[in-house]
Amino acid sequence: MNQREFVGETPRLVNGAAVGSLASMAQRFHPHPLIRQGDVQTLLSMQMMQAEQPVTVGEQPIVLDGGVDRTGMDLDRSVRLLAYYTAQRTSGPRRGLVLTLHGWEGCAHSHYNLLTGSLLIAKGYDVVRLNFRDHGDTHHLNKGLFYSTLIEEVQHAAEQVAAWLPDEPFYVVGASLGGSFALRLAIRWDREHFPNLRRVVSVNPAVNPNHTADVLDRQPLYRHYFRKRWLASLRRKSHLFPDIYGDLGALDSMVGMREMTDWLVRRYSPYPNAEEYFDAYSVKNGDLRDLSIPTAIITAANDPIISVDDFYKFDDHPLLDLQIHPSGGHVGFVDLFPFRHVLPEMILGQIERNE
Repeated sequence: MNQREFVGETPRLVNGAAVGSLASMAQRFHPHPLIRQGDVQTLLSMQMMQAEQPVTVGEQPIVLDGGVDRTGMDLDRSVRLLAYYTAQRTSGPRRGLVLTLHGWEGCAHSHYNLLTGSLLIAKGYDVVRLNFRDHGDTHHLNKGLFYSTLIEEVQHAAEQVAAWLPDEPFYVVGASLGGSFALRLAIRWDREHFPNLRRVVSVNPAVNPNHTADVLDRQPLYRHYFRKRWLASLRRKSHLFPDIYGDLGALDSMVGMREMTDWLVRRYSPYPNAEEYFDAYSVKNGDLRDLSIPTAIITAANDPIISVDDFYKFDDHPLLDLQIHPSGGHVGFVDLFPFRHVLPEMILGQIERNE
């Protein structure tokens, strides 16, 4: 089992960032017994009070250049991705810039983005919350469909964001599918493109999408949730570009996520089937061997969507901080008395290791 214990050792510095043990996060996350179950953690994580969204106050929408369109649908112009920028809210100096990446069928305004972003700006960090294509009311910006393999356009956008403040520490935080993108950015990192990147934080990342698709297909509750949102997204794309996607209605009769994915990628992507598509954006153990930037994975043994077995296969690496907590669900990590979201504090703790 590749599970780390933090014992408060003095951390080493790599690229200006601390790696190793972390005293402030020495205790595993143990929520109140009433809400330790994985499904409960996952569902409760979506509960958020209105007062917990200061990151949306004064947010500035920004359209980022995603570089060359790799779907082949917009060969005459660059990909366009919508993001939201919020400046830090302290009286002191800026402590850094954080880019957040949401999960599949989430958006820049997903609850975990708002909670984390709100804490970060209160602690002195500027925050940019990126929408992937076809997420967060952006279907009209690009003709091509969203694929989880489109790492290049996310990297291109991230490079622009990092360059806004080249002398400030830059961090990438992703959750679920966004965690997968964050990990892949860490794997692809080099000083030429991200000279100020200090740390990547990946929460409940989808590292084995082949496995995850099967897990979703076995669980009607989560399958229904994602299928409903995905179909709504595809219908909107079809409405905007009927000449290209006029046959997407065929998906209405399909129930399984794997079946739907297979039908879609065979018709609109370069991948011959769902299995090869999933494999193209999986994060394998070997992919992490050349990791050159401090990277943290925060996940839970009782995540009902991303199997913990996917992480036990990762070898130890001096720059990889793998935290497998016994509870937390999928992007959950909530506790009671009082009800609170602990995940933003866990993410902040990782970012502050650079200091």
